[in-house]
Amino acid sequence: MKVVYIGARGMLGRDVLDAARARAVEVIGLDLPELDITNPESVAAVLPECDVVINGAAFTRVDDAEREIEPARRINADGAGHVARVCAERGIRLLHVSTDYVFNGRKGTEYLEADAPDPLSVYGITKWQGEVLVREAGGSSVIVRTQSLYGVHGRNFVKAILNQLRQGKKELTVVSDQVSSPTYTRHLAEALLNLAGVAETGLVHVAARGACSWHQFAQEIVSLLGLRGVDVRPMAAAELKYPAPRPAYSVLATDRYTAWTGSLMPSWREGLKAYLQEEELAVQPWT
Repeated sequence: MKVVYIGARGMLGRDVLDAARARAVEVIGLDLPELDITNPESVAAVLPECDVVINGAAFTRVDDAEREIEPARRINADGAGHVARVCAERGIRLLHVSTDYVFNGRKGTEYLEADAPDPLSVYGITKWQGEVLVREAGGSSVIVRTQSLYGVHGRNFVKAILNQLRQGKKELTVVSDQVSSPTYTRHLAEALLNLAGVAETGLVHVAARGACSWHQFAQEIVSLLGLRGVDVRPMAAAELKYPAPRPAYSVLATDRYTAWTGSLMPSWREGLKAYLQEEELAVQPWT
């Protein structure tokens, strides 16, 4: 199997390349400037022959998207469509990475693939538009919705908390009314490769098992590091006055992923432990 990953210099992309090489899977990573998914001619000219394309390229700056609407649309919507059409024309299997932000977060229970999207933000809207264009292109495609990613190769919530702790902060204030399933990119990378090898098409949710608020997640970080005397205080998301609204409860059910692949996603706690071990932060307690 030959795999091409688009968005290879990103946090998830680098982990997918590592995971593929560890499995002895032939993999090619593409990103700007060699491939521009907003340009259909670039996609057609640069995309090599392969068995599977994983499109992880996206405009992910959620708040910036509220004012940079056109760039977000060109990448998340139009770009997704350009990649999907080339893959359909060439008979290449496509895995398109999408997001829990296509939901409004008001359901109160886990979101299933059959639940109707209702995005709240420009980011969510453009990712939903991308999903529509991928489906319309036809071909053998899978839309993979995931959420709350963190990994060693990019900016993320865990690193932000760790930076505050390194600075000696003893009091952290973290949002407690947004609940999701923080997902370690190493685990998502393995899941994407699992999906690359199955025949199913359509929608599938892939995220860590279990759910927590960002406040609970921060508490677990402090606990796993063995830190004492650090107070993690809750706060309401509204206090931050972010430009982009976020879904309050966007946990994704992953039963379909397990049915398709025979694999169970690790829990969010297992992901966090693995991340901290990779960063060599959980080898001994911080003092």
